[in-house]
Amino acid sequence: MGDPLLDPAVGADAHAGQRLATDTIIWLGTVAPDGRPHTVPVWFTWADPVVTVFSRPDTAKIAHLRAHAAVSVALDTAEQGTDVVTGGGRAKLSTFARVEDALDAFGRKYTPLLGDQPLDAWLMTFSQPIVVTLDRLVVWRSTAAGLEYRSLASDGG
Repeated sequence: MGDPLLDPAVGADAHAGQRLATDTIIWLGTVAPDGRPHTVPVWFTWADPVVTVFSRPDTAKIAHLRAHAAVSVALDTAEQGTDVVTGGGRAKLSTFARVEDALDAFGRKYTPLLGDQPLDAWLMTFSQPIVVTLDRLVVWRSTAAGLEYRSLASDGG
């Protein structure tokens, strides 16, 4: 895991961190072999600077990641585009054994949304963990005091 990108003492960062911890959908962008972007909504967990996703292994995004690790992420924004969190980094296909903490967090976050389906059954279908290490985040939001904007990058990003 890399160094955290967000500084919780900074208002915009704290707000972005809260959204990354609690929003249920993040958009994951991958790159097809022909260079075409492919963006899909996914469930995720956040442990700065890592986003963990669980996917069906037979999806286009998995095929894309096998060929190209670069990804983008974005949270849904407010209606007027006034609450933005977007970023980029590199993804790795992983195993359940390597993402135990994220798996626990995922269970706490999403079990209430699964209805009668047990998490273990859901994970039989969405059995491919994807670990995205972000090397940059861009955060902006409109506040009563005006626009807050942050462009954050890791030392390597």
